[in-house]
Amino acid sequence: MPAEDGSVFYFASGAKGADCAAPHKNIFVKVERENKMSKITRRNFLKVSGVAAAAAALTACGGSSSTASSAASGAASSEAASTAAKLDKIKVAVPNDTTNEARALTLLEKNGFFKLKADAGLTATKNDIEENPLNVNVDEVEAAQVPNVLQDEDYAVINSNYAISAGLDPMTDALAMEDGTSAYVNVLVCKEGNEEEPKIKALVAALQSQQVKDFMTESYGGAVVSVVEDPTDGYDPSIDYDALNGETVSCAATPAPHCEILEVCKQILADKGITLDIQEYDDYVIPNTIVEDGQCDTNYFQHQPYLDNFNEEKGTHLVSVAGIHVEPMGIYGGKQSDLSPIEG
Repeated sequence: MPAEDGSVFYFASGAKGADCAAPHKNIFVKVERENKMSKITRRNFLKVSGVAAAAAALTACGGSSSTASSAASGAASSEAASTAAKLDKIKVAVPNDTTNEARALTLLEKNGFFKLKADAGLTATKNDIEENPLNVNVDEVEAAQVPNVLQDEDYAVINSNYAISAGLDPMTDALAMEDGTSAYVNVLVCKEGNEEEPKIKALVAALQSQQVKDFMTESYGGAVVSVVEDPTDGYDPSIDYDALNGETVSCAATPAPHCEILEVCKQILADKGITLDIQEYDDYVIPNTIVEDGQCDTNYFQHQPYLDNFNEEKGTHLVSVAGIHVEPMGIYGGKQSDLSPIEG
């Protein structure tokens, strides 16, 4: 469910697709997925530049290469220990929407950042932190912008979709992750009453196909995990596909992995003469409002708890028609390259 930019990340709210983009074309800028940041992680950059600088300084003073190497290694270890010891406050950015903030706080609690109140539940906020011996300061940030502030924080909890869009690899860059049994299943959503529309059922069958399941496994390596137990061949035998030839079904989605997954579905549906109109938004609100008001048939970007909370807060009438995958949320290092300041 439901990527979610700093000087090394770029994020802009955007839309792709003429029908859904029209009301927002002067506000939202289309996301360019091609311009992803290099996958050189901050920790690797600091490691290389720090050791190189130390070695260069020692060489200038006339030390031997072996002495310089030992001194550089010792200095790096000493500096890391000193940094951990000097932290009198730890800054962590988390998504600010209700369910994702609670989810992020739960992951932080599990990894020793603080302790939440016993009854915090799925709507927990930073006000529900009960014990905070490490003086952790939680910054609530719009989910899509969390990667943008990573460089200014000690740590950040980022949704996998926004991490992937920012060029981060959840499987190698995250310092800690949820496991694949998360209850936060990303769902395909439509407006209540439209669940049985043939073109929507056709999209469900495509999303629940073996082709899509294989794509997730091959492309994301555990950062995106299919929950489909009995995958289809891409098609629903109860549907008259001949009658759908020439039809268009639209779906609003966030860039990665959702739009990338929908591209697989696009070809499956095209083989039956159905056009899949993928409309791209870097946003957690507009994809719901345009389905509610009928501008778009479906959306695919959010998990079930977020949808439930959105309906309750906004009075919308949106329903999930299929669970597709989970995206384990991760803790990423900004100013810190590991969890040693937390572990002590």
